Amino acid sequence: MEIHTKIPLIMSEIGAITKSKKNTQQNFMYRGVDDVMNALQPLLYGHGVFVVPEVLEHRREDRVSGKGNNLIYSVCTVKYTFYATDGSSISAVVVGEGMDSGDKASNKAMAIAFKYACFQVFCIPTEEMKDPDGETPPPSAPPVPEPKDERSMMFLCKDCGKVLKPYIDKNGKNVAIRAIATQTEKQFGRVLCTECALKAAGK
Repeated sequence: MEIHTKIPLIMSEIGAITKSKKNTQQNFMYRGVDDVMNALQPLLYGHGVFVVPEVLEHRREDRVSGKGNNLIYSVCTVKYTFYATDGSSISAVVVGEGMDSGDKASNKAMAIAFKYACFQVFCIPTEEMKDPDGETPPPSAPPVPEPKDERSMMFLCKDCGKVLKPYIDKNGKNVAIRAIATQTEKQFGRVLCTECALKAAGK
């Protein structure tokens, strides 16, 4: 099949992709997905190969950063299918993870997934890629589980320690947990449940 001859040809022509970008927040060098695309695109085009992504699974979680800010954590399982002009293809399934305080967590997860799919399918040289067995990350705690009745993080009242719960206001509208937390923190300087918020307001 043509795809099985095209990929080795591309592997023979692509050179090492080194760490050319710097993360200024954590002060480390890294390879960006655009480095991979810039190196691969001319070779894919020249050999008549293209790739089609398919998201097989997508999971999102709300987390809190060390500074107390909201972070959206996204995990995407993506299937990348590499096609040749004769219709032959091979597929690779990879998992990408990404975090963002806005709306780009899933974009980052897919970018990471694509980058490592290309690294592994084409066995791209990196010159200094570390083996996973060569380092041991510090232990981490699992995230606080989400309440089953709302896709939101679990908030605790700073006064009584109870878990915040949504409620129905006088207009019959459901008030979400996050809205309660945001409003009470803005009004009282701390996250409060509805009962403690009434007490703090003197009602």
